[in-house]
Amino acid sequence: MFTHMKIASERMIFVYFGDEIHEQTHENIRLALQILADKPIKGITEILPGYTNICIHFDPLQIKKNTEEQQHMTSADIVMAFVQQRLAQSGATKRTSTRIVEIPVVYGGEHGPDLAYVAQKNGLTPEEVIDIHTAGDYLVYMLGFAPGFPFLGGLDKRLATPRRETPRLHIEAGSVGIAGEQTGVYPLATPGGWQIIGRTQLDLFLPHEQPPTLLRAGDRVKFIAVKEDAQ
Repeated sequence: MFTHMKIASERMIFVYFGDEIHEQTHENIRLALQILADKPIKGITEILPGYTNICIHFDPLQIKKNTEEQQHMTSADIVMAFVQQRLAQSGATKRTSTRIVEIPVVYGGEHGPDLAYVAQKNGLTPEEVIDIHTAGDYLVYMLGFAPGFPFLGGLDKRLATPRRETPRLHIEAGSVGIAGEQTGVYPLATPGGWQIIGRTQLDLFLPHEQPPTLLRAGDRVKFIAVKEDAQ
């Protein structure tokens, strides 16, 4: 399932599942997350998915305390042995179902100041950009940059547009953007350099709920074009 592991520090290791962004790689990562969450060892504090790997954080003192029979090994070696043992059991684990989350978006105008630029850059009309963007089926590969920010794969190559040369100091929460061959949604008002084509009123960061994000790795996103008063 995985290709190799690497020690990043005395408190962190990386487990790699490939070297390029691909849906099958992501599926293997999701399966690994499910396996490692089942009967975890004490001392592993967090497991975070990336595009091609998972990052495992652990407390080295706790790891050593709970594995006294392996005191001759470093904490990182103990965690890697645990990961290798667990992932060898992958055939016995069922895959989780995929959620589909619809996100209503008001495109263009003050909500999407870069819509015209994305259209011009790709030889399209703004209406064609909206049609292509809403026709997509987007996979949430991971969350990062800001709490709840989804990095979405599946953007039609006809919409691929470089980041802005000069990032904005303020982008409104809910802004939907394009950067290269990715699309995503800003969950909070932050600086950023993505090309903004629209905005949603959905809250992606839910700090008082569990989990505290609307989206999770493995979800599928469908953007729905709406008028401003319909959100």
